[in-house]
Amino acid sequence: MDDKYKFVDFLGLRFNVANDLSVLVSAVLVFILVFALSRKVTMRPGKAQNVLEWMIDFTNGIVKSAMPDGSGKQFNLYAFVLFLFIFVSNQLGLFFQLKIGGFTYVKSPTSNPLITMGLATVSLLLSHYYAVKKFGFGGYLSNYARPVKFLLPINLLEEFTNFLTLSLRLYGNIFAGEVLLALIGTVAKSLGAVTFIGAMPLAMIWQGFSVFIGAIQAYVFTTLSMVYISRKMEQE
Repeated sequence: MDDKYKFVDFLGLRFNVANDLSVLVSAVLVFILVFALSRKVTMRPGKAQNVLEWMIDFTNGIVKSAMPDGSGKQFNLYAFVLFLFIFVSNQLGLFFQLKIGGFTYVKSPTSNPLITMGLATVSLLLSHYYAVKKFGFGGYLSNYARPVKFLLPINLLEEFTNFLTLSLRLYGNIFAGEVLLALIGTVAKSLGAVTFIGAMPLAMIWQGFSVFIGAIQAYVFTTLSMVYISRKMEQE
């Protein structure tokens, strides 16, 4: 896509305004969603509370499937917030994009690899932190030489590949979906009313499919995050 971005330099760091605003919008939307669904929590749940409880049960199920021994309860909230944030972020650019003066200010934040790499970094750092907390630093390091010592280079390489696959899978799927929607939009405008009418059904179908892909990618990212954490908390 031919998006142009504004950058702001602050304390020697360069910030992409579109990334920052998009992440902020996604976070605010998640807060509004959860706040709206949880305003009237009662013993006899209404429709809104049922939806919230279903989402919580869904993400709790992801954690339980990765850590069936019950040790993963401490990650239930993280999985819930992670899933909702990625799901909303994936959908944001499909329904709302803000461009002013040729510059993009709001889009799907997960269509930028820096954002998905940041999310992957958080999940992987958590996995390392809880491994050190459980086994101690020495026990954590010894896990890289298990089950046999000659696997040490492969185990170290796996850390890098886990980071790439976790982040780039999400980025690739969301970015590709937005590129195709942009191409359909370009085709729709190319020959006036004829191509516009012809492209409309295709755009609607692809947008619906992109919503599905966004949900699947949020599920995959959250599931893999929990799997990586659970593997670090186990000894070979």
